[in-house]
Amino acid sequence: MPGGMAFSYGARTGSARKDDILYLNPRYILFIHLVLNDMIQVTLTVILFVISYTLHKIKFSICCIIIMSTLFATENTPLNVACMAIECYIAICLPLRHSRICTIKKTLMLIGLIWVTSMTVVLPDLFVTLATQPPDFFHSKIVCNRAGMFPNPILVKKSFIIHSVFLVIVWFTIFYTYFRILFTARAASKDSKKARNTIILHGFQVLLYMAKYVGPHLREVIQKHFLVNYLDSFFAFYIIVHILPRSISPIIYGIRDENFRKYLNRNMLCKCSFTKINC
Repeated sequence: MPGGMAFSYGARTGSARKDDILYLNPRYILFIHLVLNDMIQVTLTVILFVISYTLHKIKFSICCIIIMSTLFATENTPLNVACMAIECYIAICLPLRHSRICTIKKTLMLIGLIWVTSMTVVLPDLFVTLATQPPDFFHSKIVCNRAGMFPNPILVKKSFIIHSVFLVIVWFTIFYTYFRILFTARAASKDSKKARNTIILHGFQVLLYMAKYVGPHLREVIQKHFLVNYLDSFFAFYIIVHILPRSISPIIYGIRDENFRKYLNRNMLCKCSFTKINC
């Protein structure tokens, strides 16, 4: 499944790289950033998943690099989705101001802000761990997950509070913008059914993204009521939280978008035709 997702992401990114119009549209810039970010996130989580099944424990220094990169990419995704919803809202509900508000420069600055926000959320956990754990901890082998790397119970409470705030902000942004889009589409006698379907897909996707914010409780529920093996519950959690929402992204932002679908189909057809000619 992750391999298929990587192929899909690569195809979409490759299509975008060949069409300058996609690099001149803030919506597609955010979409390409989402794709690349998800590729990084999925690759790193697969590595962590393989480590949990095979090595079980690795050195703190190696785990730190993998976990920190994974957390940055994981925190980026809901923020990127919220920013894309805002851009879509401006394009449909404030069309006369869209070109002034959503410029290439501002979009790149927004992507930078997304990364800074994610780092601001994650880096304090590392600093607290460096300040509170004994030196031997950083030279030992640990279970390579967030709880194993950040064992301080204060960080669990801090993470819960911050993720609760993120949950409220992202959900409010998504539903406010897309309900406004729905009402605008109805008022303009446009395709309100597509807007409604987009809201449903976005709501389901964000629900899956937000599931990571209640990760420990969700894993406990899965292990208690459905599975008995910890690794099996961990695998189920991985599929629900990390794979499913990223499988929906191609439907919402790629296949359902007319312009991107046109470029994707054209490039895929060209590749297929070239392959047949060579054969």
